Amino acid sequence: MSDQKRLFLVDAYALIFRGYYAFIKNPRINSKGVDTSAIMGFMNSLLDVIKRERPDHLAVCFDKGGSADRVEMYQEYKANRDETPEAIKIAVPYIYNILEAMHIPIMVKEGYEADDVIGTLSKQAEKEGYKTFMVTPDKDFAQLVSENIFMYRPVFGGGYETWGIPEVQKKFEITDPLQVIDFLGMMGDSSDNIPGLPGVGEKTAKKFLAQYGSMENLLANTHELKGKMKEKIEANGELGILSKKLATIMLDVPVEFNENDFEMSQPDIPKVTEIFQELEFRRLIDNFNKTFATEDDAQQTAEANTKQAETKATPKEQASAGAGQFSLFGGDVSDVSNTETVSEYTRKTAETTSHFYQSVDSGIATKLFIKNLMNQTSVCFDTETTGLNPITAELVGIAFSWEVGKGFYLPFPEDKTEAQALIEQLRPFFENETIQKIGQNLKYDIKVLAKYNIEVKGELFDTMLAHYLINPDMRHNMDVLAETYLNYSPISIETLIGKKGKNQLLMRDVPLDKQTEYAVEDSDITLQLKEHFEKELGEANTKKLFDEIEVPLLRVLAAMELEGINLDKEFLNSLSEELNKDIASLETKIYEAAGEEFNIASPKQLGVILFEKLKLVDKPKKTKTGQYATSEDILSYLAKEHEIIQNILDFRGLSKLKSTYVDALPEQIEASTGRVHTDYMQTVAATGRLSSNNPNLQNIPIRTERGRQVRKAFVPRNEDYTLLAADYSQIELRIIAALSKEETMISAFKNGEDIHASTASRVFNVPLNEVTREQRSNAKTVNFGIIYGVSAFGLSNQTNLSRAESKELIDTYYETYPKLRSFISEQVDFARDNGYVQTVLGRRRYLKDINSRNAVVRGAAERNAVNAPIQGSAADIIKIAMINIYNKLSEGSYKSKMLLQVHDELVFDVYKPELETIKSLVKTEMENAYKLDVPLDVDLDIGDNWLEAH
Repeated sequence: MSDQKRLFLVDAYALIFRGYYAFIKNPRINSKGVDTSAIMGFMNSLLDVIKRERPDHLAVCFDKGGSADRVEMYQEYKANRDETPEAIKIAVPYIYNILEAMHIPIMVKEGYEADDVIGTLSKQAEKEGYKTFMVTPDKDFAQLVSENIFMYRPVFGGGYETWGIPEVQKKFEITDPLQVIDFLGMMGDSSDNIPGLPGVGEKTAKKFLAQYGSMENLLANTHELKGKMKEKIEANGELGILSKKLATIMLDVPVEFNENDFEMSQPDIPKVTEIFQELEFRRLIDNFNKTFATEDDAQQTAEANTKQAETKATPKEQASAGAGQFSLFGGDVSDVSNTETVSEYTRKTAETTSHFYQSVDSGIATKLFIKNLMNQTSVCFDTETTGLNPITAELVGIAFSWEVGKGFYLPFPEDKTEAQALIEQLRPFFENETIQKIGQNLKYDIKVLAKYNIEVKGELFDTMLAHYLINPDMRHNMDVLAETYLNYSPISIETLIGKKGKNQLLMRDVPLDKQTEYAVEDSDITLQLKEHFEKELGEANTKKLFDEIEVPLLRVLAAMELEGINLDKEFLNSLSEELNKDIASLETKIYEAAGEEFNIASPKQLGVILFEKLKLVDKPKKTKTGQYATSEDILSYLAKEHEIIQNILDFRGLSKLKSTYVDALPEQIEASTGRVHTDYMQTVAATGRLSSNNPNLQNIPIRTERGRQVRKAFVPRNEDYTLLAADYSQIELRIIAALSKEETMISAFKNGEDIHASTASRVFNVPLNEVTREQRSNAKTVNFGIIYGVSAFGLSNQTNLSRAESKELIDTYYETYPKLRSFISEQVDFARDNGYVQTVLGRRRYLKDINSRNAVVRGAAERNAVNAPIQGSAADIIKIAMINIYNKLSEGSYKSKMLLQVHDELVFDVYKPELETIKSLVKTEMENAYKLDVPLDVDLDIGDNWLEAH
C-alpha cells in the first residue's frame, strides 16, 4: 500500500437519501413509530466505507440553505424538487449527534452545497499531498477527478467502484474530467432543474464534446450544424452557458482542510451506543463495535473464531467462520469482506452461511427422525405444497428445525394413500400438547394438514403475527423479516420453480436436494426470527395480546375458512342480467345528456365531455398528467348539481359491483367443496381489524339496493340450516363514550335511548320526542364523523348544512360533550409524547408523523390518534367474542358453525334444532366479551340468506 495519506469526504445527503430509498419498500420503523430508515442506511454505508478502507482522514459534508449563488443566477434552480421526506428531516439531527460522538468532523457552510464543500476541500487536500476519495453516487463529482482525487461510488448490489481519470474518460467519452461540466451543461440535469440545451441528450452531448471539446467551442461553430438542432442551439446559447455555470462545482467555499481535525480517532463508544439504543439499532450496535474494536479485542475474537473453525467446521463452514473483525488503529486482523458485515447491500445467504440441512429417507431413517422429533419441546415446521390454495394443495414435504443452522426435510410421496400413511407417523408430533409449534403464517399449514385429518395441537408461535404486533406498519413476509432482522437473503422460490406462467414448475418437479435447501432454510430462518420476536413482544408489552388473542384467533379463522359458505349461483346469474339492463339504461341517459356517445369508463374522454363540452365547472382540476380529474370524490361534490354526474357515479358503482362480485363470485366457488372460502388476513390493517381476501366479503357495498342484493346470494348449507347474523350495535360510539367517560352519552346508552336522537336533542336543544328525521341524520353524521376527525367542510359535504352551519353544529357538539373533546385532545397529546396510541387491550398503533411540520400529514396522524384506539378496541372485542364462541361451539359439539366476520358482524350457519341455544350463546358471549362502562348491545336476525339475516 502507498504511504500517501488518504482523505475520504462523504456526501452526506446523497448517502442519506440512498439509504432511505434502499428501505423504501420495507421501512425501518421502531417501537416508537419513528422511521429510522435514513439513519440506518447512512450508518450502514459509513461503517462499510470505514471497514473496507480504514481511512487516515475522514469528514462528512452537508448542504445548508442551498446554493445562494446558483439561485441568484437562475431562480428555478432545484425549484422542482419535492419536499424532503419526513424520515430524512428526522434523521439529520440524529446523524449529526452520531458523527459528533464518533469524533468525525461535519463540514457545512450556509449558502453552499455539499458538492462545493467537497470540491474545495478535495483541492486543498490535494495541495497538501493527499489522495482524496469523494464518497458519493452523484456523477457530477466526476468533474473534480484528477491524479489524486477520485470518486468512490457505492454501486447497486453491494460494494464500491473507484473512478479515476481513465474511468471518467471512458464513462463520458471525453479526454479531460473538466469536460464533465460541459457535458452536464449541454444535456442539463432534471434533478437539479438545470435546463441545458434544448434537444440535446446524453448521446448528442457526447458527440458534440468529441467534435468541439467544450460548450463555448460548440457555440462558436453553430454554422456547422444543420436544421432544427442548429436553430435550437443558436437560440439558446446563453441558456447553455448558464447551465454550464450552474453545473460547475465551486472551489472557493470558505472552509479549511485541517489534517489534525480530519484525522480518524477512537469514537465515544458509550455515547454512540446510547444513541443507537434509543433508535433501537440492536444489530448496528454489534456492527459498530466490530468496526471499532481495539486490537486486543479483535485479536482475541479472531483467535477464538479460528480455533472454533479448525475444530468444528466443515469446508463450507471454514469459508464463513469468524466475525472478520479488525482494528481500525493498527493490526490487520482479518479480511474485512466477512459474511457478518451488516449492510443492506451485503446480506448473508445460504451459500455464505454454515448450515446442516438434511433430507430424511423413508423407512428406518424416518422412524429415527420422528423419535428425535418427539424428544423436543419446541419445533419450527413448514409445509411445502403443490400450490398456494390450501383447500386444493397437496403436501410435497415438511421441513423441521429446532436448532439454529440445522434442520430436516421429510419428502412426501405423490400417491395419496402413501402420503396419508406418512402423515399418520407424524400425528403424535402434531397432536402433542406439550411440544410448541413454531411457523410463519401457521394458518396456512394448519389448513393444509386439516385436509389430512391432522389437528395441530399445543402452544403455537407464529412469527408473522408476532411481527405484526411489534411493527404493524411494516410488511411481514419471511423474506422481508429475514433481511431486516437477520441480514439474510433467503433462497428465492423463483430459482426453483421459475416465474409465474405456463412454464412454471410445481415444487414436486424440483430436485430433492434443492427442495431440502429451500424448505429447511425457511424453517431455520423462522426459528431464528422467533428468538428475536419473543423478546420484542415483551418489550412492546404485546405478549399477552399475542398469546390470548391473535394466536387463538388463528385457529378460529382456519376453521371458518375451511368451512366456507354456500352460494346461490343461479341468483347471481339473474342479478347479473338485471345489472346489464340497469347499466345500459344509465349509458343511454349519459349519452343523451352529453349529446354523443363516448367511453364512459375512460377518465380522459369523460373529462373532455364534462369540462370542455358541457363546461360544468369554471376551473376544473387536472391530474399530474394534464388530463381532467374525474375521481369519485371530485364527481361526488358535483353530483347534487348535475344529473349526468350522478348517473356516471351510478354507472361506475353498478359496473364495479357486477365485475367485482356478481360475475366474479361464482368463479370463486371451490370445486371440491361447492362453497366459497374467503381468506382472513390478521396482519394487514394496522388498527387490528381483519381483512377478507379471495373473495373480499367485507367490502360488498350495502348502501345501495343492488349492493345489498349481493348478500342475498349467500345461503345456508341446506334446508335444515338457517343463517344467523349477530351485529354489535354502535360499538364504536359505545367505546368512545366509555373511554372518554362522557356521562351524558353513557347515560343515554344505559337508558337504551337512540343515541343519534339523543345527541340531536341536546345539540339542537329540542325535546327528544320532537327531534326531526333531518336533525337525527345530521347528529348521526357528527357522531360517527367525530371519530374520524370530521371538519366543517367535510360535514357540509355529507349533509345539507352550509359550512357555517356545520361549524356551529360541531362547536355545539363539543360544548354538549366536553369530556369527549378532552379525550380527543388527550389522545393526540399521548401520541405526540409516545409516538403511538393503544386499544383497551394494549394493541399499539404507531404514528410516525404525529409531530410532522407538514400540517396535512400531521392532521392525518392526529385523526388516527383518535380513531385507532376506537376502531382497534372494537376489533379486539369482536376477536375475543369469536374465540369464546368458537370454543363453546367446539366444546358442545354443535353442528352450527361460525362462517363470516365482517367488521362488527358475525354470520353463522345454524342447525335449526340448535337455533335458540345458539342465539343465546352468541348474544351472551358477544355482549360480555369485554366489560366497559357502557353496555355492549348485539342485534340478532335470522334468514334464508344473508340479506334477510342482516
